[in-house]
Amino acid sequence: MSYGEQVREELRGPGRELRRALPRVYEGYKQLHDAALAPGALDAMTKELIALAIAVSRECDGCIAAHAHGAARQGASEEQVAEALGVAILMNGGPGTVYGPRAFAAFREFRSEASR
Repeated sequence: MSYGEQVREELRGPGRELRRALPRVYEGYKQLHDAALAPGALDAMTKELIALAIAVSRECDGCIAAHAHGAARQGASEEQVAEALGVAILMNGGPGTVYGPRAFAAFREFRSEASR
């Protein structure tokens, strides 16, 4: 199992349990998520790339997996993801060089799955 799927699998059970304990909080978050990532002045792919770069900045493995998958679903190219991650590295220095490659690997994994 590769990085992105491993992170998603690790969080699946605990996430489900907390969602059951806090259904209204999670529903509110889902509404915010859907509204923030909906196409508008920026398309959904661009928003996923921004979210992925922020996920790297925040060093959030679960966020990286989610938004790498989202970028792949929205049809982002490897070059687009790499450039977004380059900005994350610029803004974060050394930690960006650790979490950026994780994000790139997760994106490539999910893009590969989508093309099957």
